[in-house]
Amino acid sequence: MNRERTRSIVTTGLMAAIACLLGATRWGFIPWIGGVSLTILQIPAIIAAVLEGPISGAVVGLIFGIFSMIQAAVAPNGPTDVWFTNPLVSVLPRLFIGPAAWGIFSLLKRWKAAGLLAAGAVGSVTNTVLVLGILGLLGYLPWEALGAVVVTNGLPEAVASALITLAVVGAYWQIPSKKKGSDLEDKKSGSM
Repeated sequence: MNRERTRSIVTTGLMAAIACLLGATRWGFIPWIGGVSLTILQIPAIIAAVLEGPISGAVVGLIFGIFSMIQAAVAPNGPTDVWFTNPLVSVLPRLFIGPAAWGIFSLLKRWKAAGLLAAGAVGSVTNTVLVLGILGLLGYLPWEALGAVVVTNGLPEAVASALITLAVVGAYWQIPSKKKGSDLEDKKSGSM
């Protein structure tokens, strides 16, 4: 197996594990206005897509969706969690987070900071619009209520996703894999 494929598998697995950790510990939910929470669980799928491509992002989104469905069935936190036991609500929309983020980042990759901000925002908005759209189509929520949810939850989630994606991926890309003249290289070469 070549190094790029190994890196892709490791990154995908790591981002999937982080998504599960954020969900299981509830760290992926930021308390917000009126007792609702903002979710940042979509961010690992966005980061996986930016770093490794749309398939990696879709895989992490799939794992996020499956985890969300299982958690809604096993450990619901509120009356609306029952909606997320339906894979059309919990799994299907999450498959598109990574590919959407990757698509916008690919268009803007020449301007890395702008591309990362846009990828974070678009990935988050994709999640919000698709989940709410399916909830509306299935009749779980009236269409009139969906606009308010987009404004109160969707927009802040998009901003948080954009900033966290920029911070995490920006920091990752700034870390050099090898430093010339480092103590470790000096020890390996025998010169001290």
